Amino acid sequence: MNPDVQRELMPRNNILLLIDSLDAMKAKLLDAAEQWQLLDDTGRVSAAPSYAELLQHAANAQALSRDIVQLAADFARTAHSTNRAGSAVLAHLATAATLSSHAAPHFAETAETALSLSRSFGSTDWTYRENRMVIDHATARAYLRRTSESLRDAAKELNAHLDFHRFLPTPSQRQDPAPAPPRPSARHRSSP
Repeated sequence: MNPDVQRELMPRNNILLLIDSLDAMKAKLLDAAEQWQLLDDTGRVSAAPSYAELLQHAANAQALSRDIVQLAADFARTAHSTNRAGSAVLAHLATAATLSSHAAPHFAETAETALSLSRSFGSTDWTYRENRMVIDHATARAYLRRTSESLRDAAKELNAHLDFHRFLPTPSQRQDPAPAPPRPSARHRSSP
């Protein structure tokens, strides 16, 4: 096998483990975006949104972001992060790390606004803060969804790289080429 092609290949087992990690993290993000709701079934904010619950959304988002940043950092340290497929994966992981880091502050803003609702004076102030809270929470959940999309894209790159593996022979499939038949030497030539 061509040494340049060999250098481009990421080990198959590493790819499969990374795809599993990406899929698990993607599922956690999508579950969080679905489960962490601010609005009730009628589409309204409850009369007294729980500061503690909303702050827990921020803490959980921070933990998810930490895991994604660590995943990106671990991959960046591998030798394969600089080859063609690896750099594409790393770009998606970098995007995921950035996007995930934006979710927690928006959840924290939501919690802070919920806490200030009790001090609101007048319906205009209440409405403004409630709208701000809804926007911050929706923005945070959107960051979680967009992060999951970046992880999905990284997994797609890895799956494409696995497809590339299928076209190349593995060391067990390669066979040593048969020796070339001996060329007739000048000594054995017959005279006319």
